[in-house]
This record gives sequence, structure tokens and C-alpha cells, in this order.
Amino acid sequence: MMGTMEIALVICLAAAVAAVTWLVASRTRPAAVPAVAPAVTAEVISEAARLAVEQAITMSREQLGAHSQANDASLAGQRQLIDQRLEEVQTGVRTDVERLSQLVQQLGQATSERFGQVDRSLQVHGEIAQVLSATTNSLREALASSNARGQWGERMAEDVLRLAGFHEGVNYHKRTAVVGEGHGIPDFTFLLPKGHVLFMDVKFPMAAYLKFLDATTEAERSAYRATFVRDVRARVRELARREYAATDYRSTVDNVLLFVPNETISAFIHESDSGLIDEAMSVNVVICSPLTLFAFLGVIRQAFDNFVIEQTSQEILQLLGKFGQQWSKYTESVDKVKRNFETLNRSFDELATTRRRALERPLNAIDELRRKQQLPIDGQLFGIDESGEIDNVRELGA
Repeated sequence: MMGTMEIALVICLAAAVAAVTWLVASRTRPAAVPAVAPAVTAEVISEAARLAVEQAITMSREQLGAHSQANDASLAGQRQLIDQRLEEVQTGVRTDVERLSQLVQQLGQATSERFGQVDRSLQVHGEIAQVLSATTNSLREALASSNARGQWGERMAEDVLRLAGFHEGVNYHKRTAVVGEGHGIPDFTFLLPKGHVLFMDVKFPMAAYLKFLDATTEAERSAYRATFVRDVRARVRELARREYAATDYRSTVDNVLLFVPNETISAFIHESDSGLIDEAMSVNVVICSPLTLFAFLGVIRQAFDNFVIEQTSQEILQLLGKFGQQWSKYTESVDKVKRNFETLNRSFDELATTRRRALERPLNAIDELRRKQQLPIDGQLFGIDESGEIDNVRELGA
């Protein structure tokens, strides 16, 4: 680009020089010069301009050739560099394409395997869903009967009691009539400390709740919800009228437990009518689910254990009182025996000292009398003991 501009500039300068020369020559031409001079001058000027133009063209060609060679060399180097870069790029792209192809193949294989696993899992889940559906239908049919619902609630309550560590016949009784004027038979009677008892009933109305689950429209669900709340309220009032605590002559807890065999049903009661729980409490009926029953029984068990500890402590205190009495008598007897021993010791000391010396004095007088009369003992005047010492006095008791 720069070489072309330089050539054009040289041509323009040559043309300008020729034009200026012609103008100068035409203005300075003398008047006396013959007519042939202008023609010669014009030819000279034209020749000079032609020579200048040819020289400029020659120079331009030389410069253009030099620039062309330089440009060719630069283009060749750039072409070689570009070819090299393109080859590197092609190699990298080819490598990336091969790696991408491998990844796509691996992903296709993994996807196929996963789809196969998903298919198998869906089949297994489908079978499980069918089994659960059949079980649910069987359970729904079974719970449609009031007797079946009572047995199911009783079984759930027994499981909770077993987890709480309660044993039948020890901590509670099943289906035992109240003791007294009443004729009610609660499902469970819990034995509390100090002769107290607590009653629980497990029969719970669930027919409307099951219909609520099967309902397909909002109107049907609202109707069955209202029916369920009404049935629960009626059940609470029925338990309140039985008055287990009032008819049993034993010390009873004023409240009666109404066992709900499912946490979902308990939550549904709170959701449908939150005031129903307070209303039941006002008539001494406590609605409890398996979790809350477990908490109640835990408190009852702790109270029973505390009562046993208290009773054992009282027995220990009574035994300690008896031990104190016997210990006082023992110390009195020991003191009496000690006094007897002291009396005996004084008597023995008196016997071994005073009475002994009193007995020895007559014996010494008798022995002195024998000596004065020189009466020998066994042929000897002085007795000799086994150690060889002379013993003329036989001590009492020696």
C-alpha cells in the first residue's frame, strides 16, 4: 500500500515539474526570438517531461518490485505460520472431537444402563404399589367394621404399652369391668401408685375419615370432614356419660383416655376442629395419639417408680427405727454385763488377795508350830520342791 502511494506521488511531482518548466519558459521568452524557438522549447520541455516520467516510472517499478518481493516473503512467512497454526488447531480439534466421541459413546452406554435400571426400578415400584394398593383396600374393608377398628386400636395400644415396658396383669388390665355400682367395661385399666387406676378406651369412629380419603370432589370432602368431627364429638360425649371414675369405688383419675390409633388422624382432628380437644378436656376426656400415649405412660411409669422408691424408703426407715430400738436394748444389756463383770472382777480380786492372805496366816502359824515341835514332813524337816528350793509352806491352791 505504501509503495503504490509513493509511485503516484513521484508521477505527480514529475508532471508538476514539467508544467512549471513550461510555464516559466513561456513567460520569459524574448520578443525578438524567431518563431522557431518556441517549437524547440516545447519539444525540449516535452522531452524532459517524458524523460522525467520514464525515470519516475522506472524508479516506481524498482520500488514496486522491491516492495513486492518483501511482501511476497512476508506473505510466505505468514502463510507458513498460518498453515502451522491451522495444522495445530486441526490436530487439537481432531483430538477434542475424538475425546468428545468417546464421551458421547460412554454417556450413551451409561444412559442405556441407567434407563434399564430405571425400567427395572419402575417395574419393582409398580409391583410394590400394587401390593400396597391391595393391602390398603383390604385394610379399608377391614376398618369398615367397628369390631375390626376396635381390634386394630387395641393392637396399636398394646404395641405402645409394650414399648413403654408395661406388662398385662402387672401394670394394666384389658377389658375389665369397673369395681362398684357401674357396669362399664373400659378397654384398658392402668394400675397407678397407691391404689389409683386410669381408664382408656380404644374404639374410635373412622368411617367418615375413610370416606373422606376416597372422596373426589371438594364438596364430598367437606361433608365427610364435618361428619367425622361430629362422630368424634359424639364419641367424646359418650365416654363422658359413662363416668368410669364416678362409678368405680377405687381411687381413680378423673380423666379418661380416648386412644386415636394413628398420628395422621390425630393431626386431622386438630386441623378440622382445633377446639374439639379443649371441649373433650372440659368433660375429662383426653384424646391421645400413639406418641402422646407413650408420653403419658412414661409419666405414669415414672410416677409408679417414684412411688415404689418412696414405699421402699418408708420400709427402710421403719426397719431403721426397729434397729434403733434393738440397739438401745443391746447397749443396755452390754452395760449390765459390763457392770456384772466389774463386780465379779472386784470379787475375784478380793478372793485372790484379802481372802488368800487371811487363809495363809493360819497356815503360816501352823507351819511355825510344826517347826517349833520339829515335826518332819515325809521324813524331812523342810520340804524341797522339784526345782530344788526349800518350800516349808504349802500355798493354798498350789
